[in-house]
Amino acid sequence: MERVGFIGLGRMGRPMASNLQRKGFQLSVLDISPAPVAELVALGATAAKDLADLVANSDIIVTMLPTSVEVLGTITGAGGALDHARAGQLVLDMSTIEPEATLKMAKAAADKGVAVVDAPVGRLATHADRGESLFMVGAAEEDLERVRPLLDAMGTTVLHCGPVGTGVAMKLVNNYICVVSCQMNAEALALSQRFGLDLDKTLAVLNGTTAYNGQLQLNWVNKTLAGDTSAGFTIDLAHKDLSLALAAANAARVPLPVGAAAREAFSIARTGAYAGSDFSAMVDVLCDLAGIPKARISKAKE
Repeated sequence: MERVGFIGLGRMGRPMASNLQRKGFQLSVLDISPAPVAELVALGATAAKDLADLVANSDIIVTMLPTSVEVLGTITGAGGALDHARAGQLVLDMSTIEPEATLKMAKAAADKGVAVVDAPVGRLATHADRGESLFMVGAAEEDLERVRPLLDAMGTTVLHCGPVGTGVAMKLVNNYICVVSCQMNAEALALSQRFGLDLDKTLAVLNGTTAYNGQLQLNWVNKTLAGDTSAGFTIDLAHKDLSLALAAANAARVPLPVGAAAREAFSIARTGAYAGSDFSAMVDVLCDLAGIPKARISKAKE
């Protein structure tokens, strides 16, 4: 079994690394925060002394980081992983970044004899907790087969989208719909609050017609509508992903006017106290702006 080095133990990375450890992988971990590192060490993982130590003791280097800046800095920057890498290693990046950044990383890695696979994650943080994530993979066939045991340990669905870069491009398409529908849901439920409609009955109607969407039924009722605005996927990160999609669309000359409008709503929300809240809390932002009670299902009001 190949040795794995895991960099980035945030809300998604921590449970994924935990699942790898529980399923028998030889794992070393690295994060700027000591708490999740300690949690993984308690499960049996090794805390890397630094990036050089992690690379030296890994065959596959996994990254789950916030933006292209962190990914490129960690992999291709001065003193980054590629400065310590050896031919035959592989970088598995599960971050959501610009496709151009992925291709830049892949080119730099190839010059060192290192392969790159981009495998951003679908589904929610709670799915990551249970090892039920979906992966959108951009990779050469042989590289996909090399990382498949890791992906199978962290999720239930692996979709090969094409060569390197197509996984993260697919993630931008997926998250475009998720984030834009989040804004649509927030506006609709704020309007229902203004009308004085019963929220439980409103949800029954929306989930029983073609207005149905997965975010509303699977995520919202367990998050903000139940009074839990702790971050699974923050408003700040939703704004980031929507911005990535719009920038890529602009470069490809594809107009996304609905997405542009939604991003402005997220731009407003992220300037205040809601930036670190779950992105379903966009409904709270609108209710606050309208001066109406927050939307909560009946069991959350008891």
